[in-house]
Formats: sequence, structure tokens, C-alpha cells
Amino acid sequence: MSSSPFPSRRAPIIKMYRMRNGNDWRWQLSHRLNTIAISRKLFMLTDSERKALSTSGLFRVDITPYFASLIDPNDPNDPVRKQVVPTADEIQPFTGMMEDSLAEDRHSPVPGLVHRYPDRVLMLVTTQCASYCRFCTRSRIVGDPAANFSHADFDQQIDYLKRTLRCGMYSFPAATR
Repeated sequence: MSSSPFPSRRAPIIKMYRMRNGNDWRWQLSHRLNTIAISRKLFMLTDSERKALSTSGLFRVDITPYFASLIDPNDPNDPVRKQVVPTADEIQPFTGMMEDSLAEDRHSPVPGLVHRYPDRVLMLVTTQCASYCRFCTRSRIVGDPAANFSHADFDQQIDYLKRTLRCGMYSFPAATR
């Protein structure tokens, strides 16, 4: 009988990750899981997952060891697994499929800034994520390790905000580098 009231369902390999620098976010990012071989160590892949992970040009797959540790390795329908592990359905085009499903590009006056509503903006400061969700609505701009927003992009964002949001309650300090 287990001494814990809630026995762990985590894959055995996760113990190795947790014993190392598991609480260090830099370590988590540098040890993300992104290959079929590593996924097989965590849990048995379904045929659908194996097919998707073997497909070239698929939206990036990266899972931090901590996030992977939340997956029940014996449950192919585990919700966290469904969030980050692709299936063959994902590689099938479908009617209505669009790259920018929220039409953010149409409301983007400068790179990395979405201004859809008059009193608020969405400022994208990075193109990288620790884990890539399969349902990401920004998959067209995230995941490419070579792409990122520049200081010039941030300067354009701040300049746009200064020119556009003329409200006394906002103040914008000088950009620091």
C-alpha cells in the first residue's frame, strides 16, 4: 500500500527530471521534450500521435518536463496530453481552416500589437512559449526559434500607443534597453 493518499501517475522518467533543477525555469526551458523518442519514454504513443509527430512541417511540439509530469501516462485521453501532444486529426486540412482565426492581423497596426477594441491593446512581447498548445490561435507567429520581436518593434508599439491612446491615465516611461 502506498504511503501517499494520492499515488503518483507520473511517468517514471519524470523522477529524474525532478531531482535535477526542476524548479528552475531556465532549466525547464532548456530541457523541453520535443521528440518521439522522449515522448515514448513518458508514455506509449497512440498510432495517431505517432503519425502526427512523424509529420514534417507540423506546428512546433515542446513540453517542459514539469508540464509533462502532469500527464497520466496510462491515459491517452488525459487532458494535459491532449493539450500538447498532436494527433493525426491535426494534420488534416478542414473546411473553414484559417491561419489567423481571430483576425488579429487585420487589427495589428504595428508588429506585435493587436488593437481590436478602442480602450485596450494586446502587446505580444515574445514569439516563444514554454509549451506549445495544440489549439493555439497564434500558431502562425509562435514557435519559430529564429523569429522574435525586436527593440524596433517595441519602439513602434510604444510610439503607436502614445499617438493613439490619448487618455490622461496612461503614462509611458522612456524605453530602456
